[in-house]
Amino acid sequence: MVRIILVRHGQTEWNVTGRYQGQEDTPLSAYGREQGEKLARSLKDIPFDVCLSSPLQRAFITAKLCADLHNLSVEKDERLTEIHHGDWGGRLTEEIESLYADEFKAWHKAPHTVKMPGAGGESLEDVRKRVRPAFDDYAARFAGKTVLVAAHDAVNKVIVCDLLGMGIDKFWQIKQDNTCINVLEEQDGKWRLVLLNSTLHMGYLFSTTDQKGL
Repeated sequence: MVRIILVRHGQTEWNVTGRYQGQEDTPLSAYGREQGEKLARSLKDIPFDVCLSSPLQRAFITAKLCADLHNLSVEKDERLTEIHHGDWGGRLTEEIESLYADEFKAWHKAPHTVKMPGAGGESLEDVRKRVRPAFDDYAARFAGKTVLVAAHDAVNKVIVCDLLGMGIDKFWQIKQDNTCINVLEEQDGKWRLVLLNSTLHMGYLFSTTDQKGL
């Protein structure tokens, strides 16, 4: 069996303002780093053997804060990079809604049908096609181990949907707060969800905040 502790990165200023990040390499805010430190302390006594992260700094620094308390290095995996937002990247939610009204509406009603407009833009299926093989690799490489994986909102939602056999049309039915903890286990080719979107290390059971941008 392999156990995956899947976390989302700490907060960035773009998360707060509702600016779409995607593959823009935005840093953690001061509060985001504080969130990462709280996450690390909450996992200090939870043994894990390997630490993997998206190469984007907001995820990598979140992972490193956790890994440092276990004297582990962090391995970057490009497949964990957040969805590429194409022309939406760097734009505020309100601006996207105004300029791309039909696509924006579809993104919130039927996200599996949308490919982000512009150069490099991805669909959720594009994300699934690169992230699922990564998790299959982890199951093969790290049998018998516990692995910390630090990634992103869309990545986490897509992989949870896929591993549980849910269509990615269920994307918006899963919430991923900053530095949330998810636990997934694989045995004999079957995945199960043990924990989803836990934020108890932040001092609350659930957040009432829904971020506008990813």
